[in-house]
Amino acid sequence: MVNPKGGAHKTTASLLLAATFGIHRGGYTLAWDNNETRGTLGWRSLQSSHTKTAVDLLEALGPFVAGAGGRIGDLDAFVRGQGSSQFDVLASDENAAASSMIDSSAFFDLHQALGRFYRILVVDTGNNMRASNWQAAVEAADQLVIVSTIREDTAASAAWLIDALGERGQQDKVRSAVTVLTQPSKRNDPALEQRLREHFKRHTRSVLTTPFDPALVEGGVLRYESLQQSTRQAWLQVTASVADGL
Repeated sequence: MVNPKGGAHKTTASLLLAATFGIHRGGYTLAWDNNETRGTLGWRSLQSSHTKTAVDLLEALGPFVAGAGGRIGDLDAFVRGQGSSQFDVLASDENAAASSMIDSSAFFDLHQALGRFYRILVVDTGNNMRASNWQAAVEAADQLVIVSTIREDTAASAAWLIDALGERGQQDKVRSAVTVLTQPSKRNDPALEQRLREHFKRHTRSVLTTPFDPALVEGGVLRYESLQQSTRQAWLQVTASVADGL
């Protein structure tokens, strides 16, 4: 899930995509906050009996690497189950006093281990394109999802991202990407939406729009069951398009 601008809907989109995959595929889905310092995925998801994060898992990764005896149930000590939505969350570091950061090497170690236990990894990339773990996530991705609200600033950031990825030799991943445009308020701007759809259609495989939903406005814990039916249906279509790319 990529867009280097904050407020582009990446975290919300990550949770909704993971929930839709979890519900319709029956689990084995992980939403992973790959922010190199502190992201908000852990705040927006259901809490657990623990507060462990990707940093804690990295320090205890030994049992989960190939050839070791770790089981998916053992990961419950590090991930946060999301109940009936049938997916787990791996939060980024939440300790304001900590100095540790996830770099590219740490990302690949975690990615390799987690890929043994989960069929779908939904990675919330954060905002720093220069961070080595951000670049590692894009390199490892089977499918990019370019996320933007239907606003000039977030869409401009997504368009700039496409150009930057092309310059880095990632043209094929951009061409096969899914673009998700989300209505940021009750007041739609049909002309802007159409212009953005036309622009991103020229660059990515699929462009889909998801509606404004009051349940997403508060910024607290995201509960799938509180979403409007139109929102659930839109995200089912997004998830199906992402699945086509896999």
